[in-house]
Order: sequence, then structure tokens, then C-alpha cells
Amino acid sequence: MFIVGIIVLIAFIVLMYVGHYFANLSLNPSVTGHEKAIEIERENGYLGQDVYGNRSYETVSISSQYNYDLHGLWFPKQGSEKTVIICHGYTYNLYGSLKYMDMFINRGYNVLVYDHRYHGKSGGHVCSMGYYEKDDLETCVSWVKNRVGQESIIGTHGESMGAATVLMHAAKDKRIDFVVADCPFESIYEQFKFRLKVEYNLPPVPILNFSNLFTKFKLNAKYKNISPLAVVDQIECPVFFIHGDSDAYIPYQHSQHLFDQKKGYKKLYFAKGADHAESFKTNASKYTQEVYEFLEEISM
Repeated sequence: MFIVGIIVLIAFIVLMYVGHYFANLSLNPSVTGHEKAIEIERENGYLGQDVYGNRSYETVSISSQYNYDLHGLWFPKQGSEKTVIICHGYTYNLYGSLKYMDMFINRGYNVLVYDHRYHGKSGGHVCSMGYYEKDDLETCVSWVKNRVGQESIIGTHGESMGAATVLMHAAKDKRIDFVVADCPFESIYEQFKFRLKVEYNLPPVPILNFSNLFTKFKLNAKYKNISPLAVVDQIECPVFFIHGDSDAYIPYQHSQHLFDQKKGYKKLYFAKGADHAESFKTNASKYTQEVYEFLEEISM
């Protein structure tokens, strides 16, 4: 019995360590700085030597309800009462959002891009994979409303974690007129379950159970709370789901499940041959065409 007790104790300690490791890995990841992101986006052909080209812009700081500032860039379209807020992906920053900007500016939209909490030049000591980010997005919507007008039109576009963020946000903030969600995860539990299998060949139970304990301690939220799938049926505005059909990081089935659960107007586009967050890179003209058709269909 003594030996069995020792084995159980050792197993418990190991699982606690592993759970703590994976929780920290997700909540405090290594993030890409602005200079590196600019370099990457230039290599991809999205940014020129003059990062902002001839576009007029303002650097803005938006105060989060969680007592830190969100760093952003505001690109106004003179006389426009339409705005798109673009949300970047996990571990990246606002410079990853700029490639989508002209697609909306050319249709007469103002554009706001910003760094999520813990990313880029924004504050925040931990990433919450969309849980608190959705509240920061709500604050950004209020900032736009105050800037452009309370009756102005606002849409959101998100990539990867940003896509999960815009979906969870739209479920609670009814001021949003449309959403474009590019390669979102359906729930953080399903995403972590998939990555554990792919990267470590490990089962989700009991590892994610222990990781969830540490996440609950640091975020005051459990994995079940970070789930676009749990709330997508509460979104009242039109949603356009986009996903690469060769996405090896977040399987395209996540968008299919979200699309199936969404009520009301919805559209789904699988980008042929595109890996994770590369639907625009793989075929920018087709991506733009699909977005424009969506906007026309919803009279935006």
C-alpha cells in the first residue's frame, strides 16, 4: 500500500507539473514584437518600405475596463459612417491585420486595428484566448461609436484567436452589424485537445483537467467559458465564416460546426489549399471577392 501511495503521489505531482506547464504555455506565450511583424509582413508582400503607404492614420490608446491600455491605429475614411475593427491572431499583433485593411477602405470603411491584451504594445499580464479580449473589443466598439456616431455601422473581422474573439463578442454586443471570422476555433478545449494529439501525441484527459485548474486560477475562467460554439447561436447579425481547407493548426471542421450552429444569415467559404490564417495569402483576389459578395448580400 505504501508503494502504491508513493506511485499515486508521484503521478499526481507529474500531472500538476504538466498541467501548470501547458497552462502557462497558453496564457503567457512568446509573442511577436512590432518590428519583427513588420519584417514578416514585408516579406509576405503586404507592407512596403513605408508601412502605412499614403494612408492617413492616428495612433490611439483605448482604456480597457481591466485597467490597461490598448494600443491601436485608426485609419479614417473621410465622411464615412461605416467602420471595421480588425482583430489579429494569437501571439501576433496589429501589423498582421493591415493586409485586410484596403479591402474595407476601398469600400468606404474606416478601419481600427489594435493589439490584443498581452500582445504588441497593449497592456495586460496574460492572454485569455478571447475570453477577456471580447470585452476589450466591446470597449473598442464604444470608442468607435463615440468617434464616428452612435448610429454608425460597425463590422468586425478576426483571424484565428481574433476570429474566436469577434464571435464571442458579437454574441454579447448587439451593436455589431456583421462579422467576418477567419479560421476560428470552436472551443479552446477542442483546440487544445487537437494540439496535444498533433504536437505531443498525448490524450486530453487528465492533462487538460489539470491545466484547466491553473487556467481557472489565473483567469477566473474555465475552458468551457472560452467557446464560440457555446454562444454562436446568440449572434443576431450576419456572419461570414472563412477557413482554409488545408488548415493544419485549427481544422476547418471548427468553422463548419460554428456555421451549422449559427442562426439567421450566415455564409461559409473554404479557401482551397490554404493553411492556417493563409486564405488571403493563398488567393487574395478570391478572398476579397467573397467578402465583397457577403457585404453586398447584407446591404453593407
